[in-house]
Amino acid sequence: MSEIDELLNENLKDPEFAKAWEETEIEYQIKSMLIAERLEHNMTQKQLSEKSGIRQSNISRIEKGVCMPTIQTLCEIAKTYGKKLKIEMV
Repeated sequence: MSEIDELLNENLKDPEFAKAWEETEIEYQIKSMLIAERLEHNMTQKQLSEKSGIRQSNISRIEKGVCMPTIQTLCEIAKTYGKKLKIEMV
């Protein structure tokens, strides 16, 4: 377990923090997934923009967590990597 995971687990013991985390967890997961995928493909935001047709400024806002991408945008990004978007309820 990383130091970040340990810190998160410790903070999740605080009910107020846990509630706030639950409300924003999906946004965190999405931006983390998109950043990791882009880095795995050794791409800059500009390169992803050029290949996907999504403006670089929009990619930046998504990765910063300033805005939530649409499902269509997520599908376009996935297609850029030769993948499909899969959404599950767990």
